[in-house]
Amino acid sequence: MATLRQLEYLVTVVDEGSFTRAAELLHVTQPALSHQIRALERSAGGPLLERLPKNLRLTPTGRAMLPHARAALADAERARCAARQAAGLEAGELQIATLYSISLGILPPVLKAWRRQYAEVGIRLFEHRHTTELTEAMTTGQADVAIGPAPSSWPTPPHVLGIEEFVVVVAVDDPLARRSKIKLKDLAARAWVHYTPGHGLADLLDQACAQAGFEPRIAVRTEQTAAAPALAAAGLGPALVPANILPTGFDGHVLRPDPPISRPLTAYTRGTPDPLTTAFIEVLTTTWSQIPGTAQTPGVR
Repeated sequence: MATLRQLEYLVTVVDEGSFTRAAELLHVTQPALSHQIRALERSAGGPLLERLPKNLRLTPTGRAMLPHARAALADAERARCAARQAAGLEAGELQIATLYSISLGILPPVLKAWRRQYAEVGIRLFEHRHTTELTEAMTTGQADVAIGPAPSSWPTPPHVLGIEEFVVVVAVDDPLARRSKIKLKDLAARAWVHYTPGHGLADLLDQACAQAGFEPRIAVRTEQTAAAPALAAAGLGPALVPANILPTGFDGHVLRPDPPISRPLTAYTRGTPDPLTTAFIEVLTTTWSQIPGTAQTPGVR
């Protein structure tokens, strides 16, 4: 049976790409490290690593084991923190995984409310570009809780928060600035402020435009969610952005899509949440109604 130490050794060797560097980081001799990896391979029923002249490569068996090894180590670390917290040795740490746009618009007021109640609990934030990356990270045990669209398949039911609303931003001197609503098809001839490929909001914009019957032309692409409304306000083209990321006093003009564009958001965990994670989800749910650009009832885009 694999031990946590053997799994730690495997993960470190893979991350470092070298037995020598991994042994130095783990403060063990290289022969001892190699011995533990061989023992793990015997337990797994086959080689986990292919030793090439200049680097290492995971075998199919190794690729299958690696995410479970990471998850086991993450669970062990959370168990250690929970035990130390129960013993009064530390206040604990809450690990949250989410998307860049959510950390920009939704999390700040939530974490402000959380800090008022749990000032001694540390926060570690993991941010991802796409929902698939977020789900994969949670599968490997990266965080205690994820905030994002519900995965298509997940072992435990996600906690539904509500919907995140999207708006179209244009410059204040744009001819459309006289309006408060816009049909996306009316923007078919425009060049858009788009997002880089692999960014989750790039997919959302492409899907929304496809439903409106066109493919968006591109004026500029940005990696940063916060840059999109600023570029649109500067006149580079319309941008589709979460309503909750727009700051007070934003100097662009905001148009509400007709029909509305939104996505349901959830909080989900890998198993039954511990008391700290449960408390965070309660704060998140309570704060949700106070966040601009969100609604309680899930809608259909």
